[in-house]
Amino acid sequence: MAESILYLTELLGLQVYDLKGRKLGVLKDAAIVPLVHPSRVDRYLVGGGWAWLTIRYDQVRSVSFDGIFLKDEQLTPYHSDEYMFRIVRDLLDQQIIDAHGRKVVRVNDVTFECRQVDGADVLHILEVDIGLRSIFRRLMRGVLPSRWVRKLQSPIVPNSIPWEFCNILEPDPQRRLRLNITGKLLETIHPADLADIVEDLSPEDREAVFETLDDEVAADTLSEVEPGIQASILESLETEKAADIVEEMAPDEAADVLAELEEETTQEILEEMEAEPKTDVRELLEFEEDTAGGLMNTEYVSLRDTATVADAMSELKANEELLETLNTLFLVDAAGRLAGAIPVAKLFVASGDTPLKNLASDTMIQVREKEHRDRVTETFDKYNLLTVAVVDEDGKLSGVITADDIISVLRQR
Repeated sequence: MAESILYLTELLGLQVYDLKGRKLGVLKDAAIVPLVHPSRVDRYLVGGGWAWLTIRYDQVRSVSFDGIFLKDEQLTPYHSDEYMFRIVRDLLDQQIIDAHGRKVVRVNDVTFECRQVDGADVLHILEVDIGLRSIFRRLMRGVLPSRWVRKLQSPIVPNSIPWEFCNILEPDPQRRLRLNITGKLLETIHPADLADIVEDLSPEDREAVFETLDDEVAADTLSEVEPGIQASILESLETEKAADIVEEMAPDEAADVLAELEEETTQEILEEMEAEPKTDVRELLEFEEDTAGGLMNTEYVSLRDTATVADAMSELKANEELLETLNTLFLVDAAGRLAGAIPVAKLFVASGDTPLKNLASDTMIQVREKEHRDRVTETFDKYNLLTVAVVDEDGKLSGVITADDIISVLRQR
C-alpha cells in the first residue's frame, strides 16, 4: 500500500487490473452500503467497453496511484441498488449538513483512509473536503500527476468535515435512507442553529430534514424558523406528521404558525391533533394576531388564592416541562379571576405552610385580551416585566405573555 490517505479525485480514472495485470477498465464511481457499514467502500464501479462492472471490496488486493489490482476476477454487471450510496453520483457536489459546524456546505472532494485487512487494501470514508485545497485538486485532476498535486496543495489550509459529523440531504422519498447515516446528529444541534441551517436549504431539503427529526426537536426548530418558511415546511409535510410537530409546540407558537397557512390546510392539521392541544390552539386562533390574546400562551401555572408554598411546590413538580421558562405563578379566586402574581424565586425562601398570597407582588400588572400588542409592549417596557397575565372582560385569567413573546414581536418589525 503506497498511501494511507487517498482522495476521490485521485481514485477516479484509475486503471483496474486483473490477476494477470490486464486492464479491465477505469474506476467511475464507488459506493457504500450504510445498512452494512457506514463508512467502508463496499463496491467499486468500473467502466469498460459498453457496460459497467461491480467489484466488491473483498475482491481488491491493492489501491494506489498505480491503479487498483484485484485478487478475485468474478465480476458482475452493475445494477442500481436503492441501498447503495454512490459517492460520485450521490455525494460529490451535493449539499450536506455539517452538524459539527452548524451550516450547509457543498462537497468538493472526499478523503479516504486506506486500511490493511487480511493483507488487502480496504477504503473507508474519512472526511469530506469543502475548502480551497479540494477545489485545487479538482482543477488539477488529469492535468498533473497526483503526487505533484499533493506537493503543490500543501501551502493551502485544508478544510474538511469528519464523516461522522456529516448529514446528507436527499429529498427523494425512495432514497430517504441516506439521512439515516448520521440522522441523530441533527437532533444534538441547538434548535436555533438548526433553524439557521434549515432556512438556507431548498424547500425539498427542508422537508427531508423535518421528516427525519424527532417530533419534539422538529417543533423546537420550527419555532425558531422565520414565519414564512414555517408555513412552507408544514405545507410540504404529510398532514399527520405536521400535526405531530404542531402538538409539541407551545400553544401560542402553534397558533401563530397555523395562522400563516391556508384555512383548509389549518383545519386538516387541527383534525389530526389530539383533543387537548387542539382545543388550546383553536381558542388562540380566535384572537386577532395583534392583540394580547393573539400573543398569549395558555401554558402557565395557577393556584387558588388559599394555596400554600407546599401546594405550589407540588404543582411545579407536576409541570416539570414548564420549569425552564417559568418565572411567575398566578393566584385565582374561586371564580377564576386573577388574584395575584408570585415570583417563583420567592418560594425557595419561604416555609411550606406560608400562604402564597403573603408572597404576592404588591402591584399586580395585567392586560386585557383585546389590548393591542403595542400597548402590551409598552407595559413590558414601563414596568420592566418578564411575564404579564392576560385576563378576559370578567377578570378571569386567560393566559400569559412573556418577554420572549415581546422580543419576537420586536424582531418582526
